[in-house]
Amino acid sequence: MIKKEKVIAVGKMQDYIASHLTEPISLFDLAQSCDLSHWYASRIFKELLGKTPFGYIRACRMSRAALKLRDDNVRVIDVALDFVFDTHEGFTRAFSRQFGVNPMQYKKNPGPVQLFLPNQIMFSHRNLFKVEKDMDKNNSKKSDQKDVQTVFVQVVERPARKLILKRGIRATEYFTYCEEVGCEMWGTLVSIKEALYEPVGLWLPSRMVIPGTSVYAQGVEVPEDYSGDIPQGFDIVDLEPCMMMIFQGQPFDDQNFEEAIHSLRDIMKTYDPQIYGFEWAEQDAPRFQMEPQGYRGYIEGLPVREISKNSLRNRLDAKNR
Repeated sequence: MIKKEKVIAVGKMQDYIASHLTEPISLFDLAQSCDLSHWYASRIFKELLGKTPFGYIRACRMSRAALKLRDDNVRVIDVALDFVFDTHEGFTRAFSRQFGVNPMQYKKNPGPVQLFLPNQIMFSHRNLFKVEKDMDKNNSKKSDQKDVQTVFVQVVERPARKLILKRGIRATEYFTYCEEVGCEMWGTLVSIKEALYEPVGLWLPSRMVIPGTSVYAQGVEVPEDYSGDIPQGFDIVDLEPCMMMIFQGQPFDDQNFEEAIHSLRDIMKTYDPQIYGFEWAEQDAPRFQMEPQGYRGYIEGLPVREISKNSLRNRLDAKNR
């Protein structure tokens, strides 16, 4: 069994790498960040993440460099220097090995590539923290105090568009999907330049589920006239215009992401959209969840339809009888 101390140490090294990615990083720096020896820090990093520290750093830098070439008007040599490569040639070789295309070609025609977007180690080994978290709740002196949860709700209109998605087999949520498909699919979705919004996890309406595939998938929405490449193994489907009711919870500490998800969903279960003139419309579009990021709170969206005033009045009258 993996010990919690290892997970915490590797998480600290990940944090150090993320905040120093455009600077030289030594094994000494990583070891210092978690108060371990060079040898032991390197060993547990490889054990838990499947990459050596320097292999991980290079993959992170290559992916950040690809996004910079895709989105900014910059020279290849400047990007190479930004991500701690001494020469244009060395950067070109590394970029070509990572993505199968040289950086100049990618800059001119940035098609989908497999970016490396690592999850925080604490997400992958979340069960190590669950028992302790439950004990803290039971022992807390504030356990008898009711927390007030503030949730922001808005309705947005989505135009006709397309959805590029990667289906699973039997997955019903994120973790079973990652077991079936792998979490690296997210990197491909992020690389699609024409995306209208950020990638999301999706619960597909029954009419969009192909027999033998899962109700849960990952995807990204692109314009209705999208004619770019479709990554191998992905599907593309048309989405009609619709309205989405977006729920956004309070900011949270990243390690508490599961608690933030359950907290918001508990509120969503009791939410009555009819009070505000809407009804759920599960078949109109996929329900989606955005990547849990503590600084903004957990976000989910559900499709809705507007109820006519007469219909709404009749429903409220029936409810009050």
